[in-house]
Amino acid sequence: MNTRLILSLLCLVVWNSLPATAQDAFPRKAEKFEINGGIAVLYAAPSPAEGKPWVWYAPTLKGGVSLAGRKMYFNAFMKTGISLAGFDLGEVRGSPASSAKFTEFYDAMVKRGFSPKPILLGQSRGGMMTLAWAFRNPNKIKAWVGIYPVCNLASWPLKNSRAQTLADFAMPEADLVANLKEFNPIDNLQGLLANHVPMFAVHGGSDVVVPYDLNTKLLKERYEAGGGSISVKIIPGEGHKETPSFFECQELVDFVLKQTR
Repeated sequence: MNTRLILSLLCLVVWNSLPATAQDAFPRKAEKFEINGGIAVLYAAPSPAEGKPWVWYAPTLKGGVSLAGRKMYFNAFMKTGISLAGFDLGEVRGSPASSAKFTEFYDAMVKRGFSPKPILLGQSRGGMMTLAWAFRNPNKIKAWVGIYPVCNLASWPLKNSRAQTLADFAMPEADLVANLKEFNPIDNLQGLLANHVPMFAVHGGSDVVVPYDLNTKLLKERYEAGGGSISVKIIPGEGHKETPSFFECQELVDFVLKQTR
């Protein structure tokens, strides 16, 4: 029996064995707190696993962590003692300045007793937010997960979100392009490779908003070339949509749970 199947069965057994009162104890409203003008959002697991593991989700916008509304993921994390949190900085794109502000959030979570090595989970543009922070802090990460993630600044950020990208980096486009390798996560994987950070991503094969070939595929090729561990699930025919393929992905759940055992 393979490891993924064993984890899935264990997860199902634990869930079915929980009394209704335990399930009802899952937080339905987030705790929110301010950090230098940004809003942190926390769904604390009622019975934290050893080390108080947590998933850091991005993007967190308008004071909300949308992943908390994905029942399969939320229940799987809560019942195994994994907390869920995020930090609202608005529409940032992975600049050194916004990454430094994310570090303030990280420091606040660690000060609250949560693991100094969270699992980062970036959805769409949240992929850029998390990867940009990850390559600057490779020794502070347990694992990285992407849901049709933006991995490449030269892709969606500069093609379809130029104004927000240039605002975050606070520089003219010509300067950013000239120095792209300094800022682009896919060009700065050495630290993550050295720290043996495992990765998992699920991406649609027909995604035209955040094309697979220019993002997850490129990340996979370069990470594997450096000897890194990365698993990718491609959903044939799927685009950039909020469908069960991406938000009821058992492989994603299994990967996250594996990192906390």
